[in-house]
Amino acid sequence: MMYGYGPGMAWMIMMTVIWIVLVGAVVWAVIQLTQDREGKRRDQAPVEAPEEILARRFASGEIDEAVYDSARERLEARRSRC
Repeated sequence: MMYGYGPGMAWMIMMTVIWIVLVGAVVWAVIQLTQDREGKRRDQAPVEAPEEILARRFASGEIDEAVYDSARERLEARRSRC
């Protein structure tokens, strides 16, 4: 038994609370630094709609007009079903 020597139980509880708050603050700071104002992660690319991807591929010459028209018709049919 220590009988008054050492920091005591209250000090040990206080140090535990301080460490929990410190770790929480670090986690919060990391989350804030990796997200933009809308809450999206900064390393994620913006999502393109299927029609935009199709138009971009046609414009760059990856696909020809027949494939473009066929794919566009399928996208429109799928969109009208939903």
